[in-house]
Amino acid sequence: MSGGTSGYPMPTRQASDREASHLVQSMDVNQFIEAFRADLAAAGNPAELDEVRRTHTGKKSPVKAAFKDLRSVDAADRPKVAAALNQAQKTIEAELDAATANIEAKALATRLDAEWMDLSMPGLATGRGARHPLTEVENRCMDVLRRLGFTLIDGPEIDAAYYNFDALNIPEHHPARDMQDTFWVTGGLLLRSHTTTVQARVLEEKPALPIRIATAGRVYRNEAVDATHLAMFHQLEGLWIDQGLTFAHLKGVLAFIVRELYGEGRLRFKPKFYPYTEPSIGVDLACALCDAAGCEACHGAGWVTILGAGMVHPKVFLEFGYDPDAVSGIAFGLGTTRMAAQWAGVSKVKALYDQELAVLHDLHRPSGGAR
Repeated sequence: MSGGTSGYPMPTRQASDREASHLVQSMDVNQFIEAFRADLAAAGNPAELDEVRRTHTGKKSPVKAAFKDLRSVDAADRPKVAAALNQAQKTIEAELDAATANIEAKALATRLDAEWMDLSMPGLATGRGARHPLTEVENRCMDVLRRLGFTLIDGPEIDAAYYNFDALNIPEHHPARDMQDTFWVTGGLLLRSHTTTVQARVLEEKPALPIRIATAGRVYRNEAVDATHLAMFHQLEGLWIDQGLTFAHLKGVLAFIVRELYGEGRLRFKPKFYPYTEPSIGVDLACALCDAAGCEACHGAGWVTILGAGMVHPKVFLEFGYDPDAVSGIAFGLGTTRMAAQWAGVSKVKALYDQELAVLHDLHRPSGGAR
């Protein structure tokens, strides 16, 4: 507001000294108060009230202008006029203070109404968190493996080439050792390309038979990123060394693990090649996203490879001082990143590492098998 509702001709910020003198001498000072009260009645919020305060109590207010012009008032009338102006100023300031308190009280009441809550009502509970899909899948896998007597152990992610390659029957000329397939670091070390490095370290210690260990964690490969591949992903591997183990044991263990994790869904075995196992097989699961019809998640094949396995290669046994004619072993690696993607229902494994809430919220489902 600007004080434009004043009922007198002079007392505005633009009034001249001549007009102020004329007003003081010709009009009742009460008109100052009447004009102020008209502006005050129109003020409905703190900002408008501040404008009224500046208009009627500021340096250029009507009362201040009249005080400056007292010199032009007749000497006989000057005390009376000065007293009237003082009283008018006190009245204006008192009513402004009262109006300020009233508007602040109304503003507080409005705020309290807007923020009011019934403290006797039950509170709103925060949403429950959930384990990451990868953690959930790893825990489910270990629940199954522990029932078979496997123990979880850990190992370094930065390791020597010996444990990643040489000890596992991967010679120097093998393509996996090329720069474009492995992340090498200083000192001849590398980022492990599989969790099998931990198995090599266990065999090096030659613990008593039977050996049943599992290891899980991140692995690194210099691969192009697509729906089912990343440069960093997770694996879970198992190793069972004992006397008399056969390929039938291997297939039985793998079938048990897959069916415990996925129910009675369709699975298939296929021949594979791994330098550290012979013979080697892979296990495919019917794609959960398309029911084996073919989609982006399975590259149109209808099947997703979730693990590779095989009988421990005789050369690996010889490397660590075991007699391959006296002992045998089965080894298997679960692609927990792909398994988690299938379990969470996402078509691209990258979504598992992007912290997408839509994926994480998908964990809230009944247990008893992935979809």
